[in-house]
Amino acid sequence: MLLRMFKAYRQDDTPFLELKMNTTSGESDNRAAATATATATAAGVELTKDKNGIPLLVLRNNRGASATVSLQGGQVLSWKTERREELLFISNKAIFSPPKAVRGGIPICFPQFGNRGTLEQHGFARNKIWFIEKDPPSLAGDFNGKVYIDLLLKPSEDDMKIWPHRFEFRLRVSLAADGNLTLTSRIRNVNGKNFSFSIAYHTYFSVSDISEVRVEGLETLDYLDNLHQKERFTEQGDALTFESEVDRVYLDSSNTVAVLDHEKKRTFVIRKEGLPDVVVWNPWERKSKSIVDLGDEEYKQMLCVDGAAVEKSITLRPGEEWTGRLELSVLPCS
Repeated sequence: MLLRMFKAYRQDDTPFLELKMNTTSGESDNRAAATATATATAAGVELTKDKNGIPLLVLRNNRGASATVSLQGGQVLSWKTERREELLFISNKAIFSPPKAVRGGIPICFPQFGNRGTLEQHGFARNKIWFIEKDPPSLAGDFNGKVYIDLLLKPSEDDMKIWPHRFEFRLRVSLAADGNLTLTSRIRNVNGKNFSFSIAYHTYFSVSDISEVRVEGLETLDYLDNLHQKERFTEQGDALTFESEVDRVYLDSSNTVAVLDHEKKRTFVIRKEGLPDVVVWNPWERKSKSIVDLGDEEYKQMLCVDGAAVEKSITLRPGEEWTGRLELSVLPCS
């Protein structure tokens, strides 16, 4: 029996939450991490559990904004404003049953996006139990005034059978004083040989009605259309609007993309680093009916816009580390 002690941090970088996990060695999927106890000594991070006993960590800033992160998949399941307004979509039919990923929030697609490889759809990282890291390596950036946690994923022996590469995937989830949500990934090759991967933050935004939404920042870009055998096209419009199913990978985009929701009078701003591509997906009516964990009409209330590295795989030599960052903010608009 292994006893793991982890800490989360308050805004002045001092520890304020200790999380103990009892895990039995040899469990390839690490699901024993679901048994946890915690002691919180200050406001900022709350430990709770989902109905399957998987730990959930709720980050709160001083204004009342929050983000909820599951240790299953390192997945952000909720992001709320200080007015308790939910910004991410979770399906009413979502299945909270490991190892299946939850339909909604921000699943992490790694080491494969979609079916672009030999692994299961979107890889295995979103299906695994992650751990909170006690003493992560230093990370450049301004984290003053932010509540954050550091998660870690390493491959199990079962993972090595289907993808024979040793890696350390560190994820920092931080919530700023202004409510901005940032996910910073660091992936290190601790293998004895090169490996390549693709990655996406598969972000499900909650929208009023998909027909009232437009995406700006993708004008004139080339994209691969997954509805047409990944054929390459060029975006012609001033903004992307939605009248039918969309499943595209926009290539070499700028570092800022905006999702404008006219009915809710708000704009999501997506800023990214190390993530050259943008995936845009909405299944529309016909495909929604074939997805068991998505309601027939729920496509109207969701839109996936992902910061991603898909077209060109990222290759790491032994000892090398890649860093990617996604920052989400929401602004009022007229």
